[in-house]
Amino acid sequence: MPLIQVKLIEGVFSEPQKEEMIRKLTDAMVTIEGENMRAVTTVIIEEVKSGSWGIAGKAFTTSDVKAIAAGESPTGPVT
Repeated sequence: MPLIQVKLIEGVFSEPQKEEMIRKLTDAMVTIEGENMRAVTTVIIEEVKSGSWGIAGKAFTTSDVKAIAAGESPTGPVT
């Protein structure tokens, strides 16, 4: 049965946003595998502790991700 795993840094997405992810990821899989598979398509969202996620050798925090989403880098605007 299809299993979709999503890992996020804690505190970045609200509960409604995570519910939307679950719904839309399920819908995306159903477009590929067919409607009969909806009932057995599982989505698991796991949140990783802030600071326990690293990219390019740098630990990222919730505030870092929120800054990037706002078009800024942790040290200023993204160019």
